[in-house]
Amino acid sequence: MINMQDLRKKSVAELTSVVESARKTVREERFKDRFSRKANIIQNAKTEIARALTELSARRRNPETK
Repeated sequence: MINMQDLRKKSVAELTSVVESARKTVREERFKDRFSRKANIIQNAKTEIARALTELSARRRNPETK
């Protein structure tokens, strides 16, 4: 799982790729057999999505920060 300090160091393109890969992970886990799903993986991926999108929206609101 990626923490906010690591996300703040990434560029916009890297943040976008983090969101895309985490969404792909959620999609893949959700469509697995119900006995092989891992709720922890889905939860961690959703947290990464939220953190990356938060950082992206903060940069859009205040472009001077980075």
